[in-house]
Amino acid sequence: HQSKELATNYDAVIIEDLDMRGMSQALKFGKSVADNGWGMFTTFLHYKLKDQGKQLVKIDKWFPSTKTCSSCGTVREIKLSERIYQCTCGLKMDRDYNSALNIKKEGIRLLTTA
Repeated sequence: HQSKELATNYDAVIIEDLDMRGMSQALKFGKSVADNGWGMFTTFLHYKLKDQGKQLVKIDKWFPSTKTCSSCGTVREIKLSERIYQCTCGLKMDRDYNSALNIKKEGIRLLTTA
């Protein structure tokens, strides 16, 4: 299982606390997104991390990970159709990678302030 591998290899795992039901309705993905087992996966992951004295950090679903430049911190609106994040500071990268960097930074911030 992926959850066991993550719990074994990392002291903390940072995830975005996604509203899968809301996403499936808003994006018209149908039941496939809501039923994908994300909730079950995160439950298993949390249990396995906790059992080893490690942490699962959930980033609030309203945190603007997609809208924020991972380089300079500028926040801007971005359409779902935009697959490349471009900022006036010169950053240009895949929007999901940019978002992942922001989630990581926020998780580290939360871990160090806790």
